Amino acid sequence: MIQTFFPQDRVARSLTVSTMAFALSSGVFYTVSTLYFTLVIGLSATTVGLGLGIAGGTGVLASYAGGWLADRVGAHHVQTVATGLNGVALLAYTFVSDAVVFTLIACLAVITRSVGSSSKQAMLARWYTGPERVEVRARMRVVTNVFIGLGTVAAAAALLIGTASAYRVAVVVAGVLLLAATMPLAGLGRHVPELAARMTAVRERTASTGPSPLRDRTYIASVACNAVVATQFGLLTVGMPLWVATTDAPTAIVSVLLVLNTVVVAALQVRASRGTDDVRKAGRTVRRASWLLAMACGLYALAGYGNMIVACVLFVLAAFAHTMGEILGEAGGWGMAFELADQRSVGAYQGLSQTGYAIAAMFSPILATTAVEHGTAGWVGLAALFVLAGTGAAAVARHAAMMVPAD
Repeated sequence: MIQTFFPQDRVARSLTVSTMAFALSSGVFYTVSTLYFTLVIGLSATTVGLGLGIAGGTGVLASYAGGWLADRVGAHHVQTVATGLNGVALLAYTFVSDAVVFTLIACLAVITRSVGSSSKQAMLARWYTGPERVEVRARMRVVTNVFIGLGTVAAAAALLIGTASAYRVAVVVAGVLLLAATMPLAGLGRHVPELAARMTAVRERTASTGPSPLRDRTYIASVACNAVVATQFGLLTVGMPLWVATTDAPTAIVSVLLVLNTVVVAALQVRASRGTDDVRKAGRTVRRASWLLAMACGLYALAGYGNMIVACVLFVLAAFAHTMGEILGEAGGWGMAFELADQRSVGAYQGLSQTGYAIAAMFSPILATTAVEHGTAGWVGLAALFVLAGTGAAAVARHAAMMVPAD
């Protein structure tokens, strides 16, 4: 665990420190943003939802653009600038006075966040190889989860105070933390000369020989299957809380389930990612994840039929199965995204994989609320969708492995 938060490798250490600040910012901002937009700025919930929906659409396009740009400018440069602009966007929220300005700033915030995410993925794909690449990515996720949790706890001060000034200070802190996140990244080119040299060589090579992932049907199929599995994130943040409210379980259990998710991810994500640098194993891992997610859907549905104690037990079991599915789905998805990519234009490939996640983020709340609205039938349908996607991912991985010529 110490290695996760304080890696010896200079690149991993810089990325980790930057991720800490980024995740703290996210935890603070997500906790207060909705109340800030509605109570302080005075926007209606419908306006906020529409503005964020439009912003989400721009983020889908920006994800691919970020990877493409990383191939041509350098992933560490793109990540640094994008993170800084993301911080500026959050600070700009303090000057919002109407719906149009809010939507424009939301678009800037989502675009820069998406570009930064794709460039980070491209940087990991360039700098690391094989098992190390997936392991570092897994460690980044552990750091992200832990520090988002810490940011959420810190933001509780603003919620307790409850004044407009308190909310505004929280938003400013979130923006400043993002600006601070650029500092560990800015000096990477100077302090790690081989990184700059490698990125320069990549840009020269990519300009003339790098293929487009949009013509790679195997990679597109992989992205599509993993994007469907990734819609599970909406279940935990949107679907599960709404479903709890319809059962005999106390709503307070939502917090317990979210804490359980954070603890299990922190404890098991790195271990679960081992071996997923092998394409076949990555595909099988995604398939196992889909079955666990289907099991979670079944347990969520059954919780609607029990009394308070039974419902609580079923929710805990469901959340554990869900979290294990989340961990394995992420691990297998990273492995497929890294190993199926053409290394000549890996930035564009990682940008496309992040586009899949961005699309999943757009549709996951819709799928989650649909499942809740249709009760048992909705949960069963969602379970079938996960299994179908996981089976498809395994088939894509198996096909890709068979196409690789033997040594």
